[in-house]
Amino acid sequence: MLTVAPTVAQEITAAAAAHPDTVVEVHSEVNPDSTTLADLFAESRRVAAGLAALGIGPGDVVAVQLPNWRQCLTAHAAIWLRGAVVLPIVPIYGPAEVSFIAEQSGARAVILAREIRGRDAADTLAAVAELPGLARRIVVGVPLPGTVSYAELAETSSAGFAPVDGTDPRDRCLLVYTSGTTARPKGVQHTHAGLLGEIRAMDEMRSSGADLTMLSVFPSGHIAGTLGILRTLCRSSATFAMDAWHPETAARLIDKHAIGASGGAPIHLSGILDIAERDGLDVSSLAEYVTGAAGVAGALIRRADRFGIGAFRCYGSSEHPTISSGRPEDPLHKRADTDGRICPGTEVRIVDDHDRDVATGEAGEILTRGVELFRGYTDESHTSAARVDGWFRTGDVGRLDADGFLTITDRKKDIIVRGGENISSKEVEDVLSSHPAIAEAAAVGAADETYGERVCAFVVVNDGQRFGLDDAAAHFAACGLARQKTPERIVVVDELPRTASGKVQKHVLRARLTATNTT
Repeated sequence: MLTVAPTVAQEITAAAAAHPDTVVEVHSEVNPDSTTLADLFAESRRVAAGLAALGIGPGDVVAVQLPNWRQCLTAHAAIWLRGAVVLPIVPIYGPAEVSFIAEQSGARAVILAREIRGRDAADTLAAVAELPGLARRIVVGVPLPGTVSYAELAETSSAGFAPVDGTDPRDRCLLVYTSGTTARPKGVQHTHAGLLGEIRAMDEMRSSGADLTMLSVFPSGHIAGTLGILRTLCRSSATFAMDAWHPETAARLIDKHAIGASGGAPIHLSGILDIAERDGLDVSSLAEYVTGAAGVAGALIRRADRFGIGAFRCYGSSEHPTISSGRPEDPLHKRADTDGRICPGTEVRIVDDHDRDVATGEAGEILTRGVELFRGYTDESHTSAARVDGWFRTGDVGRLDADGFLTITDRKKDIIVRGGENISSKEVEDVLSSHPAIAEAAAVGAADETYGERVCAFVVVNDGQRFGLDDAAAHFAACGLARQKTPERIVVVDELPRTASGKVQKHVLRARLTATNTT
């Protein structure tokens, strides 16, 4: 059992000393790796020493846009060892999103892969080159003029380097950007105490899996992916990480290595089950599989149970990573039809529109507080709007049953959850409205068995104009946005339904989609 450490750097250091031979494998077509916790820690110290030589100091923000590679693990650890703040950026984000996040965060340095899934990062590196305050651009792969090679950084001598000491556990150590109801992502700030509180709460919730071999599929940039990296660095479980999602690879890794624990969006779990069924693979070693990040059908959990997998649902957000979670030992109907019990260290209230507590079993907005709750957004006005008497407004609607299990029933947030990715409807609408053919636009999530939701856009076109999926794809690519945000369904309408005050009635649009799908 590790000694409880007050900061992430101290926790990482203690884990490397206590479990040096823990295996970490990266499965990648372009950058595979097999190593140990001790080797990762040694490289992280060298990178941290290199960051110090580049002028990166305690409290500085360092952005990281890397897939689940060895360099992603060591970059995170090195930044924390230096006493700096990790800013993970989702690998699919393009130049527009990366440059906005880097500028808004005040990042002092960025660490980017020169190439991700065949996409050259030259445009992104150029987009961030002139940002005020950005001192260094560090590249994994072939560097460009004016950039620093990560490989050379990892060869820095660590002689004389010591992790930053004296950091306050209440200090910020993680800044993650989330797409909510605003067009631009919001910066969510987490402390050492908050992140370590989350890790320990999960230890308590899933004590049976403390030493189970892990399969890690969520990319850094998501709070789930970043916490997966932290768990890899801080615990003794062997980890198999994937840098891109391939259900065949995942199912075969589970079968070959008897992997005991994993997690992902519904698309990940259903993909594993499809391949296991098709190829006759044994995935019953999965004692724990936690799924969330999108609407989880009870049928999926029941299907996993028939494969011998202890699957269950969870609920959380970038602001409060895990609010509730099931356990493998919970009854099947609780694992399939609820989002689990409230996690240790977390409190929940269910309130009506006047912030009055509702009775057990009644639905209302979910308010939370607890050790792992974020300390606030980078924009204080967003923080003030999200808090009430010390509680955080999740914007989600749910109910607690008599057994203490939480079920999410609806959401007030105007977001689309596609394959575990939160997509701001307003951002999609703003980009659509910038196209010369579009007079008005409204984006909603269209229910989808594979992805949970897909992006659907209702558009009013200008006289004499046409607009289709090809037009949307070309426009979103030209605007530098991630492909996943591009509408996958376009519905041209004469007008958008509105309230008397002029607000678009998105529930009417969603109902129209439902009616279309059932006719």
